[in-house]
Amino acid sequence: MMKKQPAQWLLSAASVGIAGIILTQSYGTAVAETNTGSFVQTPEQKVTTRQVAALLDRSHYLNQPLDSKTGSEILSMYIDSLDPNHTLFLQSDVDELKKKHAEDFGARLKQGDLSAGVEVFDRYRKRSNEYFAMATKMLKTDIDLTGNDTIILDREKLGHFKTKKEQRDYWERQLKFQLMSITLGQEDEKAKEKVFLSNPDITRGQDLVRNDERTPNEILQNRLSRQQEQFKRLKDDEIMETILNTAMLTYDPHSNYYAPIQATELQIQSSLQLEGIGVSIRPDRKNPDYTRIVTLVDGGPAAKSGQIKPNDLIVGIAKDGETMTDVVGWSTREIVSLIRGKRGTSVTLKLRQPNTPDASARTVTVVRDIIQQEESGVTQRVVEVQRPNIDKTPKRIGVLEIPSFYLNYRARRNGEDYRSVSIDTEKALKELNKQNIDGLVVDLRNNPGGSLDEVAKMLGFFIKSGPLVQIRDNRGNIQVYRDNDGGEQLYDGKMSVITNLASASASEIFAAAIQDYGRGLVVGSTTTGKGSAQIQLDSLALGSATLTQRKFYRVTGGSTQNKGVVPDVELVNIYDDATFGERAQKKALPWDTIRTAPYKPEGTFTSDTLATLNQQSKIRQQKNPQFTYLSTLNDIRNMDDEKKPVRLDINSRRAKMQLIEKRSLEAENKRLIATGERPYSNWNTYQAAMDAKFEERSRMKAAERPELPEDEAFINEAAYLMLSAEPKTMLSPEEKL
Repeated sequence: MMKKQPAQWLLSAASVGIAGIILTQSYGTAVAETNTGSFVQTPEQKVTTRQVAALLDRSHYLNQPLDSKTGSEILSMYIDSLDPNHTLFLQSDVDELKKKHAEDFGARLKQGDLSAGVEVFDRYRKRSNEYFAMATKMLKTDIDLTGNDTIILDREKLGHFKTKKEQRDYWERQLKFQLMSITLGQEDEKAKEKVFLSNPDITRGQDLVRNDERTPNEILQNRLSRQQEQFKRLKDDEIMETILNTAMLTYDPHSNYYAPIQATELQIQSSLQLEGIGVSIRPDRKNPDYTRIVTLVDGGPAAKSGQIKPNDLIVGIAKDGETMTDVVGWSTREIVSLIRGKRGTSVTLKLRQPNTPDASARTVTVVRDIIQQEESGVTQRVVEVQRPNIDKTPKRIGVLEIPSFYLNYRARRNGEDYRSVSIDTEKALKELNKQNIDGLVVDLRNNPGGSLDEVAKMLGFFIKSGPLVQIRDNRGNIQVYRDNDGGEQLYDGKMSVITNLASASASEIFAAAIQDYGRGLVVGSTTTGKGSAQIQLDSLALGSATLTQRKFYRVTGGSTQNKGVVPDVELVNIYDDATFGERAQKKALPWDTIRTAPYKPEGTFTSDTLATLNQQSKIRQQKNPQFTYLSTLNDIRNMDDEKKPVRLDINSRRAKMQLIEKRSLEAENKRLIATGERPYSNWNTYQAAMDAKFEERSRMKAAERPELPEDEAFINEAAYLMLSAEPKTMLSPEEKL
């Protein structure tokens, strides 16, 4: 995701003026009054609602009016956002609310009236309380965890229940499944702790035993009680946020509204003096009970640990050495309050990847610190690669790892010394050039983007001259960023760029330009597809907002939006395309094209060359123990399809989990044996050893931490491909652009 950027490049002066006029505009459409109970809108809330409605109606990139049709879409999306699994609202609720409010929902927002949205929320609260009451009563009984009943966990594509009996039946089965999962998780946790106690050497001197004596019923009741308490603590501004944010998300996934408390949180997260661990979080889209880690702040303790990854689900937190607290069902605000603390104190997170068994959850202890966003920026190193039967001596390959396209804008604006990705890259390239490298691998995996100015400067180091990226605003005006340094290149040798599904925004601009100019190969997997830019609006009556107003296009005219950058050579994709990236988002802006910007490629890879490279790479990947391991994990991940019926029998479920565990262990042991290492005797020993290794690794300094072999496999393969690729030269040495 493109990080917050200064308005200087995100929005033209003319647009700022127009936006200011719109924000003071009022609408006079008449709408019916609705009784919304205890929620009484303040004047500031009414003004804020009108401001957000006006922005969407007049200033969004889509130029889509907030008319009755759009208002109806907002209402539908709002209902789905509150109840994404279609288990709380009855079909009669949906029919009633849409009949009553669909026609004038948009008009109400323009008038500053939240009453229709509040009524929907009140119905949601009522149904939720009915669920809490039923669950509390049911959890006081002995629940048989065996039988032949089934449940479909992912009901997003299914309809709402027509009767309360159907609904209650599902609720009961849902509770049964949750109890089964907790019970099996406890069994695995106790087995792992038994390994720690019987084999103290495996802990490497660390206290890793977490003794939880609660019953599954008690754990689940605690989760439900917390959710109920969250409802009681909700403020009117937070309810307003759910309504207005849904309205913005109906236009695109990156237009957002933040209530005052969230707006303040955003400001804290963007501060260079934040004391915490440096992660951004949000409720998991498929299961809002879980909180997902979205991104890691460069240089933050979480990123330095090397054990916390984007997409991790937070299932437990132990604050400052206290007992581990189960946080499934907690709000993001409550989780933030547990994670954040004074510099030098520690916090322990219990994490697991989506679609993995609870037994695979790992614990990571992180010491809070002042987060310097650019503290851990560009890094460079040299690796030696020797192709069998081709290279007589190893080739020296420079590796440039770019975590984001960062820029300390505040320091630059104040005339102070500042760090930026282009400054650090320039230093790194000069150092690598001194070492007479035979090629360069630029690693953009998990790079979320950053400054457009910085990515343009970066491209200038590699490309002779010409347009770099095109930007179209919501009025159709096209701006072209160019490299006009007269053909100067800081590095003109062979290169390849590694991308994955978490490479977004500015990293996609970089990869696209390198690909379009034929300067190097792009290898890995297709990028996120986040090809839009947002303005930051802090002048609302309450809170703040981001609004999509621009879209990025390659020099060839194709957008990076939605489609992303497709690599020249495909490597194993470690992410789930169905749940991660722009293409998995609702209301994502479409891919489209504009005119090509006149440019001259420096080289090109023919289709025959790319076909040969892909074929050779596929053979190597099939033989490489690291790639086969990652491919196997992908297959294992797909074994548990939440769209298919799951049998509600703990013995059947235990057998399924044991099969997943068995195949996961087999994959790990096959990798270990292939690389000359000792395999693990059983799943519990493997999990215990992983916990101990993760904990030990997290305590190492970043410079001391060895590279993970599965990560290095991508570096080596990118180097092989680059050395084997011979682009057809498009320009003679005498030609000038």
